[in-house]
Amino acid sequence: MRLACADATPTGSPVASFNREKVQEMQIPLQITMRDMDRSDALDAAIHEHAAKLEQFHSRITRCRVTVEQLRRHHLQGRHFAVKIDLRVPGREIAATRDHDEDVYVALRDAFDSAKRQLEEAARELRGDVKTHATALHGTVARMRLDEGYGFIETGDGRELYFSRDNVVHPPFEHLEPGITVQFIEDLAAEGPQAKRVSAGKHQP
Repeated sequence: MRLACADATPTGSPVASFNREKVQEMQIPLQITMRDMDRSDALDAAIHEHAAKLEQFHSRITRCRVTVEQLRRHHLQGRHFAVKIDLRVPGREIAATRDHDEDVYVALRDAFDSAKRQLEEAARELRGDVKTHATALHGTVARMRLDEGYGFIETGDGRELYFSRDNVVHPPFEHLEPGITVQFIEDLAAEGPQAKRVSAGKHQP
């Protein structure tokens, strides 16, 4: 197993220079680990860029660990990547895991999107904007607009609630389809009631 672990970006390239500037601006202690794959300036740059944006969603992040792993699948051709993000904020540990065949950057994007949603929730709870124990509801995906990034869930009482790509916790938005049973939280947005924290199957934060 190849294991590369560092909290600084390799030097000697424009990408590395960009990352050093980002690291100086960031307040988040960032640790990056690569398993069974080589480090690259491009991937480091993407991780630093995503991590820097996390501060927009929560100002008190005390830990950020990003692990990128290339999984070995003997019965399949091609590569498969998994990304895990571990965050710590006051009073809460946050973990987000996503994977994708072939494209490590898609797995990275999806994992950070999940982490952002959890950070937003933690920040709202810290401000007292939402109840910490919202009631989970169940419904069925009624229809999807994959190209536009939204869909509708039919609730148990026959209503339809809008949800967007950003409201999906697990699995990735693209994996949902009409007829799937989902768990969600109903929330009142400016446009009306919406489904948030949508998850299907085995729940992953």
